[in-house]
Amino acid sequence: MKTTLFIITLLFTFNLSAQDPILQKDHEALQVTATKIAKTYDDQIGLDGKQFILFEKKIEEFLIKEEEIHENYKGEEKLDLLYKLRKAETMEMRNILTQPQFDLYRRIKPQLQPLAMVSTDDKTDNK
Repeated sequence: MKTTLFIITLLFTFNLSAQDPILQKDHEALQVTATKIAKTYDDQIGLDGKQFILFEKKIEEFLIKEEEIHENYKGEEKLDLLYKLRKAETMEMRNILTQPQFDLYRRIKPQLQPLAMVSTDDKTDNK
């Protein structure tokens, strides 16, 4: 009996320690950014309390992945990976949002979270 109880306790202990390793690292700056982004969406989509927390954590998870892409890739490969990441993020949000919220999210996402910004130098245009 004691052995069975010990094994069951041990299994629960292993289960509780299996968390997402991406979110275990200290990414406080990204957490602040994720909160700002989530609040911006919340103003337009109207998330409830539980949705807001899930939405914020999902944004933070993808910001961490995006940061890794920015650090490790360049050029076209980087843009391709960022595009795929944003597409995956959109699909993940489908599990959090209602259908009307998701439709609105997809429409406003390009304005709130653009894939990349292209800056032009005015000096090159005026020779």
